[in-house]
Amino acid sequence: MIATPEQFSKTSAPAVPHEAATARAAVLLAEDDRSLRRYLEVVLRRAGYDVVAAADGLEAMKAALSGTFHAVVTDALMPHLSGQELCRFLRTHPKLSSLPVVLLSGADVKAASTQDTSARADAYLSKPVRPEELTDCLARLVEARA
Repeated sequence: MIATPEQFSKTSAPAVPHEAATARAAVLLAEDDRSLRRYLEVVLRRAGYDVVAAADGLEAMKAALSGTFHAVVTDALMPHLSGQELCRFLRTHPKLSSLPVVLLSGADVKAASTQDTSARADAYLSKPVRPEELTDCLARLVEARA
């Protein structure tokens, strides 16, 4: 479900729902659908996160290597490098292996969570994801890592 501009203004993600967000945690967001990427970016910013958005997994991988992030939110299926492949890369990189990863999927989330353990994400959420479900999940992961 893609939000219209009118729905953007009605999205009621809390301004700062958690202590983790008040510290301006940085989130890397990888989503190939431009409208959904923008919507999720707005939701995360309204929740108090600094957001770096990437249009695909390869762009996200480059950003992860050059920046400092507290969590990654990625679509499961993207061109150039999928969310699963991005997760596998992060899990095998010595400096990025502990970075919390939230995998968003329009497919069966249970099936995604049983795949290859080298690509295991910390959380799996189904699309369309509710704003509070995503921000609550991120807050728990960021707080647990702190």
